[in-house]
Amino acid sequence: MKLKKKLLTVAIATTLVCGGAQANDEKYQQLEAKIASLEAMLLELKQELGQRPAGEPKTAAQNTAKDDAGEQHSYQFGGFVKATGSFSAYSDGDLASGSVGRDFYIPGTIPVGGEGEDTDFDFSAKESRINFKSSHQLASGDQITTFIEMDFLLAPSGNERVSNSYQPRLRHAFIKYNDWLFGQTWSTFQDVGALPESVDFLAAPDGIIFERQPMVRYTNGPWQLALENPETTVTPFGGGGRIVSDDNGAPDFVAKYTHQADWGHVAVAGLFRYLELDQVNDNTSETGYGLSITGKYKIGDKNDLRFNLASGVGMGRYVALNTANAAVLTETGALETIDSTAFAVAYRHHWNDQLRSNFILSRIEIDNDADYTGLGVSKSAQSAQFNLLYSPVPKITLGVGFLHGKRELESGADGELNRLIFSAKYAF
Repeated sequence: MKLKKKLLTVAIATTLVCGGAQANDEKYQQLEAKIASLEAMLLELKQELGQRPAGEPKTAAQNTAKDDAGEQHSYQFGGFVKATGSFSAYSDGDLASGSVGRDFYIPGTIPVGGEGEDTDFDFSAKESRINFKSSHQLASGDQITTFIEMDFLLAPSGNERVSNSYQPRLRHAFIKYNDWLFGQTWSTFQDVGALPESVDFLAAPDGIIFERQPMVRYTNGPWQLALENPETTVTPFGGGGRIVSDDNGAPDFVAKYTHQADWGHVAVAGLFRYLELDQVNDNTSETGYGLSITGKYKIGDKNDLRFNLASGVGMGRYVALNTANAAVLTETGALETIDSTAFAVAYRHHWNDQLRSNFILSRIEIDNDADYTGLGVSKSAQSAQFNLLYSPVPKITLGVGFLHGKRELESGADGELNRLIFSAKYAF
């Protein structure tokens, strides 16, 4: 009844205002006052219609409704706008314009064996992203969540000549039905809560598990079991361009246990995968596996130490942004898995409510059989990073950071990268 009375009041006020305007043009000031009063009533009505249920989180754009069956549905829009500028100095040559290694640090793209030093400046807003989320509480007690997110990195087209236009790319797209997840999101083998904070798109890529892909995942308390999209990356016999195979006959399997405590969390995850490559005269296959221990340890009220450790056989693309492949072809055309171990540690310190810093170290060691891979493949990669992040107001973050990265080949040749990064970000 209260809502109906307000609507009736708005209608009557509108009629009086319009009638007054037609009857006497000299009463312009009175008309303006009536319009202002009418706008105030409309604003109050809008706020009442959009009022959230008690306990509902506040977001930049959210609509929650409860239907006649008592079911509750909410819809949210979010993301962030981020601008990033960087000066990159390479010890052994240069990265070509458009290389993804210019957008953010990818260990495997550090030039090695080039001629002379080179410095590049890049400025971009491609990291900005948007997402849409819906949550549904059904009368049966079932819960459904959907989530889809896009950004503009790694786009297949776009240039900096005139418009700097870039196509969106899919990051996440999944449905959660009670304890089940269907769709694309972070690999279960990855621990998002242990990822370090950075001004760059991704901190410590040398030493972390980082993978998004389609999957079916079941969660029961601290346990997660998942079947995930398989993809095999192979080094040709003697070295050369990476072979990417989608010939796998079975999904990758991941199991993870996460222990939560007042001091933080620790997660243990296991990966088992079936590697396969179909060739003209023969098909070859091998098995791979990996184990990871990751977590975050709180130090005081706000500071924390984050750690990542992963080691295995044939992990390939799961660690260090595929700096190492999962396997190599032997002289007989068989697959031989490649061992790798990666680790990262990061300390975050809050100096006050607005200023915080992060110090990050990471490294990957790759055990290649040089008789098969040749000497031109990566043997190791490592990086150190320090950054400062300042939030003058909530949701605004201004950052500056320095990154030093190094990659070494089996031949002993190496290359270095020094990068100074600036960023400005607004989350909504």
